[in-house]
Amino acid sequence: MKTRTSRAIGVTAAIAAIAVSLPLAITAQADPPATTTVDVKPPPDPQGNCDPVRSELATTGSTLATLDTLPVGQALAKIPSLSTFTSAINGGLNPAVNIVPVLENGPYVIFAPNNDAFAKLDPSELSALKSDPAALTKLDYYHVFLGLLGPGDVAGQRPTQQGADIKVTGKDGDIKVNDTAKVICGGIQAANARIYIIDTVLDPNSPPAPITPQTSFSNTGSPATPAVTTTSPTPAS
Repeated sequence: MKTRTSRAIGVTAAIAAIAVSLPLAITAQADPPATTTVDVKPPPDPQGNCDPVRSELATTGSTLATLDTLPVGQALAKIPSLSTFTSAINGGLNPAVNIVPVLENGPYVIFAPNNDAFAKLDPSELSALKSDPAALTKLDYYHVFLGLLGPGDVAGQRPTQQGADIKVTGKDGDIKVNDTAKVICGGIQAANARIYIIDTVLDPNSPPAPITPQTSFSNTGSPATPAVTTTSPTPAS
């Protein structure tokens, strides 16, 4: 009887000892959490004739590479040849029109006309923009659309923040907007924005004709397979 009791006590004590030591063993053998390394690729280099932009940035102590962490309002202000456009969006032309806080809450693609582009405007047009905040706001937002696209994939018909579409064609160093404005240097990275410097001010009152798909069929002896092609209809005169 004593032997059975002793064995029972021994088994109970052994189980209790294992139960007490088990958490300690698990804790002692647990591996530390793994550290995950994220491979962050740098944005593609700006495309086009960007050497003049590099030269003027040097006068402000900046480079294209140092713009990529700046809010877009500050990045634009670092480029002297964009001073008129910068004034148009930050309240410089009209204190009632400051859309920089909106742009810095991107991501946005910004087509920024350079000073030569604004110089092409009739002086009365620029004067009218300065005195008409609604017209200036409309113009500003027509140069902006939501996204973060590089020079290789920016092409397409894009709805702007103003509401009307713009048409972007080409890629890399050969990009046009609305068939009239040429991108001089495009894909400049700022924080939450891509900047494309253009040589012509876009007109929100003359948006491009909509791009509509047209369907064609090939006859090769096998069942016809529709091939969708995209063309730009000729604007009505």
